[in-house]
Amino acid sequence: MQYHFNGFRPGDPEIAEIAAGRSENQQDLPDKVDVLIVGCGPAGLTLAAQLSAFPEISTRIVERKDGPLEKGQADGVSCRSMEMFNAFGFADKVLKQGYWVNETTFWKPDPQQPDRIIRNGRVQDVEDGLSEMPHMILNQARVHDMYLEVMRNSPSRLVPDYSLAFADLVIDEDADDYPVLVTLERQDEGHVGETLTVRARYVVGCDGARSGVRKAIGRELLGDSANQAWGVMDVLPSTDFPDIRCKTLIQSANEGNIIIIPREGGFLTRLYIEMDKLASGERVANRAITVDQLIAAAQRIMKPHSFEVKDVVWWSVYEIGQRLTDKFDDVPEELVGQRQPRVFIAGDACHTHSPKAGQGMNVSMGDAFNLGWKLVSVLTGRSAPEILHSYSAERQAVAQDLINFDREWSRIISERPAEDDGANGEEPKFQRYFIQHGRYTAGMSVTYQPSGLVGTSEHQSLAAGFPIGERFHSAPVIRVADAKPMEIGHTILADARWHLYAFAGEGDDGGDGSAVRALCEFLENARNSPLRVYTPANGAVDSVIDVRAIFQRGFRDLSIEKMPSLLLPKKGKFCLTDYEKIFAPDLKSGRDIFSMRGIDRKNGAIVIVRPDQYVAHVLPLDAHSEISAFFGGFLLPVA
Repeated sequence: MQYHFNGFRPGDPEIAEIAAGRSENQQDLPDKVDVLIVGCGPAGLTLAAQLSAFPEISTRIVERKDGPLEKGQADGVSCRSMEMFNAFGFADKVLKQGYWVNETTFWKPDPQQPDRIIRNGRVQDVEDGLSEMPHMILNQARVHDMYLEVMRNSPSRLVPDYSLAFADLVIDEDADDYPVLVTLERQDEGHVGETLTVRARYVVGCDGARSGVRKAIGRELLGDSANQAWGVMDVLPSTDFPDIRCKTLIQSANEGNIIIIPREGGFLTRLYIEMDKLASGERVANRAITVDQLIAAAQRIMKPHSFEVKDVVWWSVYEIGQRLTDKFDDVPEELVGQRQPRVFIAGDACHTHSPKAGQGMNVSMGDAFNLGWKLVSVLTGRSAPEILHSYSAERQAVAQDLINFDREWSRIISERPAEDDGANGEEPKFQRYFIQHGRYTAGMSVTYQPSGLVGTSEHQSLAAGFPIGERFHSAPVIRVADAKPMEIGHTILADARWHLYAFAGEGDDGGDGSAVRALCEFLENARNSPLRVYTPANGAVDSVIDVRAIFQRGFRDLSIEKMPSLLLPKKGKFCLTDYEKIFAPDLKSGRDIFSMRGIDRKNGAIVIVRPDQYVAHVLPLDAHSEISAFFGGFLLPVA
């Protein structure tokens, strides 16, 4: 974390200096805003937290409830989401407070006594090397709290406007500024039903599966139901079941199935419990299932083990269903080339699925992280509005892929085990499927296809371990200036910047005649350099594109004083040197980033990474014109 470069400021450095024109006490909802977010769920708060870092963008987030979420709902945090949380600055808090999912165990009917269950196997939950982050469990409300803290501490001092429900919106397609007129209804005592209006440049509906924003733009959730009722409860249990503190999948012979998710704090446990089969078109509410029925079902499934519930913290029942909208914005497919999107939907507003894969909250936050930097780019003049079409194109495909997986996973976990399933030492079907699809549950299945924001694979072999379109897979490095061991991926923050990583070729130490020096001199001085073309005159050299270099030599064998000036940029009002752009492999630990990520040692490589941590392109170190052409596809020259 960098601070003090504009002068020493005492106190907590995570509390940003308030921006000019902002107040410590947020004013009433204004008549006009740049971005209006509807809904304080994980998608809405992810987006609000990202936008709050830009006080020049007027952002407000409204919520029909009268305050923050306190308990219940989602709790699984994938490895990929943890990587994203690190960009927002609170991954360490989740690591400290949450439950680490290290092992998953599997239980099946005892072949000798089918009315009893026995442990069939156990596996490491996340495969080695998939991420530097673990799979975590933490109450969704705590995740919300951390986003709210980021917002409060931002230069914008953004806080939600509670007790305001979305009522309707109208888009004036002929208006250039603030074309979306939104009507909100007050929900606070004494004012229920009173309305107010606000005009916005952009509206983002993060208002759940019954989204009013989705309905207002004529979109609908389409899909089907598995006609299967499940219950979920957070409880404080007393039990002799030995795997109560491991993520566990239990498949009984005749009583249904259970997924056990240990919760944070060492004692709390969540159980997903298979209940009744529903008739076609029947809703789970018709069954009037009680929490006592959930407990009784758990006791039957877990036989011969005892299971007593001392306290029920939260519970609910639901039916499995997978539904998806055809597009995540307000522009009909046939008008994409003629209109720009003004209204977006994210999270459960545009895709719903079962909790079995643990991806609902994670995919919703991924939606918002994808959209956030694109809105920043447009509203700060870095990119043309056309870039916003890519949000629906990229994220709708991600949601469809997840729903396909979730439909199959839900079917497998709910079906009765065949008599010969798991015979002859073979793993049961549901255990095999879980292991084979670990990348889904870790959140690593997303791959964006080539587009204006994602390059082609012509030079992929130069950095085989950084697949284009996939998330930037971090690896250990040593920061040269202070010999600090760290993860290279942790240099990416939720600040809407692009990142260019120059991996040096053999013998390259940044000195005269080296490929890294030639690249840096091009980026710093050439007329067609993207840094010169797209960086505002009053902006830091790395304010739009952040350039860093990783050399093959050990950190003690590199000389800071011989490095290109671009890697030692002057920043802030005092023009102080930034020493955090130069890295070496972590040779002491034996985890060499060049070997781990398949970097061409002879030639090196350029890896360009998007603001949302996905690899956008891989190019040779001397591909100067190609770098300019790539950034020219979506960035606008400064005036």
